[in-house]
Amino acid sequence: MSKPSSGAPSATEETAAPYPNMDFCQKMHCAIHLPHQESLQVELFNQIAAELENPSLYRHLRDAISGSMQTGASPALLTEDGLKAMENKLAAELEELERKVEEAKESAGDMEVMDARLEIARFAAKSLSEAEALEAYQKVIDLPKLSSGKKIDALMESARVASFYGDSKKADHFIEQADKLANEGSGGDWDRRNRLKVYKGLQFMLHRDMEAASKLLLDCIATFTCNEICTYSDFIVYAILTNMLHLPRPGLKKHIIDGPEIISVATEIPQVINLVRAFYDCDYKSYLRSMVEVEAVLMKDRYLHPHAAFWMRELHILAYKQFLDSYQSVTLQALADAFGVSPDFVDYHASRFIASNRLSAKIDKYGGVIVTNRPDLKNAQYREMIQKGDLLLNRIQKLARVVDV
Repeated sequence: MSKPSSGAPSATEETAAPYPNMDFCQKMHCAIHLPHQESLQVELFNQIAAELENPSLYRHLRDAISGSMQTGASPALLTEDGLKAMENKLAAELEELERKVEEAKESAGDMEVMDARLEIARFAAKSLSEAEALEAYQKVIDLPKLSSGKKIDALMESARVASFYGDSKKADHFIEQADKLANEGSGGDWDRRNRLKVYKGLQFMLHRDMEAASKLLLDCIATFTCNEICTYSDFIVYAILTNMLHLPRPGLKKHIIDGPEIISVATEIPQVINLVRAFYDCDYKSYLRSMVEVEAVLMKDRYLHPHAAFWMRELHILAYKQFLDSYQSVTLQALADAFGVSPDFVDYHASRFIASNRLSAKIDKYGGVIVTNRPDLKNAQYREMIQKGDLLLNRIQKLARVVDV
């Protein structure tokens, strides 16, 4: 779903390049990583050949799913001769676009040169390889009289190209450059800074910095305009999951459970909505059932899939922490009944979380009881002060010895 705009769209939203198509990227992720996706694979091959005309992407997808397609689907594949013919056609189109650039340099102004260069970059983003697309965008960025705003737009489109091909390091680089220009230069209007928050939030998710991602994504729920990077419903999924890990219960209720923007897309993302509501209502049986459904959502998403095991672990810990916060001690059977699982299941998972210091509790196996061990804040602060004091004294003594010498 695309979030409806209020009033006239901003210039950057209105003129955002349609390629690379990030919805296609999500489908490509499913075709590569999920089993039994033969029909989707054929659909993508046909779309690449007919709409995108991108032989480089065609080969990339073919190599990524090599051996997974059924024999009946193979006739949809283009031959190398067909791909070579497509490359020759693209080379002729690129030559014509380069000729327009030269004509603009000779008989037109800087704006026309920029438009011609941008046309090549967007053509490359659609039909050429990642390296060729990024090189074309770099030529746009390097134009001598390019405004800061247009440079930010070109950097953001470069980040999309890198993200499309899973090149997170390059995407980080372009987003960092755009962010620096937006905050230090004159081209960082409100819309561009707002859109950059979404780009940065998604990159933080990829790097598993969920706390930083949660703050940026939460800020953009009501002002989201980045339909070129992800759909609004996907964005809301990211915002809900990251903020579940870090928002306190009052904030979760205000911004997520009762958030009007989230309610507006609730029917499109029922698994995630059921998860957060079950968590807030302390309905742990429904929560675990929702976790099973959410796992399928994680596997289908290119931002969430790399950290699927992390998400499942953190969601488990989140529920155990909330349940145990209400008790000084509780039997394993009571905990198991609350979650609708066996005591052995609870014992296995809780013991792992306790051993890794993720749960402040201990298990009395003989008595069949979990005893919470809430850290005393004052004692913790006292111990921290003693440790820092010892460190400071050691440094002073070392400095004194140096001065004496």
